Amino acid sequence: MRRRYGLLLGIAIGLGLAIPLLYGGRGVFALLGGVSPMNLAMMLALVFVAWNANAGRLRLWAGGAGASLGQRQALTIVMATEFAICATPAGGGGPLAFAWLLKRHDLPRFRGLALYAADQFADMLFFLCALVGIALYELTIPQAPRLGWQLGGMAVLLLVAMGHVWFLVDHYRRILKATEHLLRGLGLSARMRRRLGRRVIKFTRSLILASRYSRPRLLAIFVLCSVHWLLRYSLLYLAIAAVGGHVSWGYAFLVQMVSLTAGQLALLPGGGGGTEASGSLLLAPYLDPATLAAAILLWRFVTFYWYLIAGAPVFAFAAARPWEDCRSGRTVLAAVEDPGRG
Repeated sequence: MRRRYGLLLGIAIGLGLAIPLLYGGRGVFALLGGVSPMNLAMMLALVFVAWNANAGRLRLWAGGAGASLGQRQALTIVMATEFAICATPAGGGGPLAFAWLLKRHDLPRFRGLALYAADQFADMLFFLCALVGIALYELTIPQAPRLGWQLGGMAVLLLVAMGHVWFLVDHYRRILKATEHLLRGLGLSARMRRRLGRRVIKFTRSLILASRYSRPRLLAIFVLCSVHWLLRYSLLYLAIAAVGGHVSWGYAFLVQMVSLTAGQLALLPGGGGGTEASGSLLLAPYLDPATLAAAILLWRFVTFYWYLIAGAPVFAFAAARPWEDCRSGRTVLAAVEDPGRG
């Protein structure tokens, strides 16, 4: 399994580098070499601030569920989860890593998964608000690229996704009954059906409880969510400016929404290949090939490769700690049973 994930990650990185380089040609290297170290440092600093904003909202989510997290602990979980999202196909490892790490802070896995789902719903709400804001700005101050189909398409996708989540939570009992008949028809044992049903009920109830947090807490979560995404989705705009190009901030924001969604559909870690191809397609009418390719490579470095580079040691540390705890627990137990050995 590890070899398979490693192979997929290698393919994703290879495609992510090959597509811009083949499109931009040799001029890409000259443009990347001319990027100011100050610009790169500023972009990495924004990533770090965004991680800390995410850590802050994680503390608020977990605190409402009865778990107390420090900023350093929350930042570790955020960075490890981001690494898992980037290193697994379609980001599937993210929720599993998130729930597993929160379990070490006395939150059951189903509750951790519910908090992850609630966090994703907050993200969708932010993006819907952002699309409305960009649309209003476009109406008052039209930009060179027309944003109609991008705004409409992404708004429809967000509304459909949020509607599905709302429907599943509001009608989960009916859905469980329908699923019961389906699982029975597939030959699943009654014990397994009951076990699965209990887990779904616990997850749904935890999700409902998260939605009933106090309004100040939910507002603070949404503010930190907005800070995180505004910083993260400013990076493509800054990358384009760093290599001498120019597009509007609103258009760069939409390019990231569309290209990252397309990347997830590619089912490769970090959206490798699909994100670069769709981003290049959307930016091609407004940037020359070398500038476009250099901007894509710089943007993907700070939002994908850097997440792997910085997140890998954090994930390894977080993954190693349970084994260290087990060893220390056995040592303490042995000392209690045989004081002479201590």
